[in-house]
Amino acid sequence: MKPEAPLCAGFLGKEGGIINSKNLSIGFIGAGRVGCTLGRAFFVKKLHISGYFSNTYEHACEAADFTQSKPCKTIRELAEISDVIFITVPDSCICEVYLQLRKSDQLKDKILCHCSGALSAGIFKDIEAAGAWGFSVHPAFAVNDKENSYKEISKAFFTVEGSSEKMPVIENILKTMGNPYQIIEAESKQKYHAALAMASNLVIGIYRIALELLEECGFSDAAAQKVINPLFLNNAENVCRNDPLNALTGPVDRNDVSTVEKHLSVLKKEEDLELYRLLSRKLTEIAKEKYPERDYTDINRLLNKEKNF
Repeated sequence: MKPEAPLCAGFLGKEGGIINSKNLSIGFIGAGRVGCTLGRAFFVKKLHISGYFSNTYEHACEAADFTQSKPCKTIRELAEISDVIFITVPDSCICEVYLQLRKSDQLKDKILCHCSGALSAGIFKDIEAAGAWGFSVHPAFAVNDKENSYKEISKAFFTVEGSSEKMPVIENILKTMGNPYQIIEAESKQKYHAALAMASNLVIGIYRIALELLEECGFSDAAAQKVINPLFLNNAENVCRNDPLNALTGPVDRNDVSTVEKHLSVLKKEEDLELYRLLSRKLTEIAKEKYPERDYTDINRLLNKEKNF
């Protein structure tokens, strides 16, 4: 199926009013997991995908075929047929791609969006001087499959930051998608991304420590996972279904000083001990909020000791 003719002749009306988001031509620079996932998800919602550019033309062809759009051999070609350009490349390459777009002399009246969680739209330096507008549009979603993640991204929460003048255009795209979203300030991007890392990547570190402790008890890696996985998944579901306050269980929740003391006594690695103390102090704050009548003085003293005993 051939792609429809590009609709680059102005996606804003004469008075600046927004035409339906389905009239936008959306192009992608980068044909990896994020680019293919967003492109396919947009395509499924009947948004018009103009095409793809990638350093590897074969990849651009694959992504274009996935979205019934056009593979482009140059950045300039992609820019010519696109109203909105999503730059879906590694963070370290976004600035380089932006500079190439500026050199193409095809930026006027374009909207550029990158999908970095940590970077703001400020990476598009002086973009408005080029007659264009910049955004960061980040889905809080682990895109781990180039061909299938689009089926699940409808569940993702998007965070948007960038030009207030053209913000309604991006909002209109997300409303068409049906995804929840929030607009944040540029200075909040790094803190926002740190929060996501805490809830996803860093949890893997805690999971790994738990496996190592069980292996020290004689469990194989496979057996250790069988022990932990139901507990891990059930706890995650409880937190998501309720909130940290109501999901909290365990010795800190019970103000069980003796059990916490035993845990501290068997953690031999300094980094494991430090992490246990730090996280348990945070749990104590939650427990105090949950049970304001309880006295957590003893458990706090235990957790604040500098050395194990």
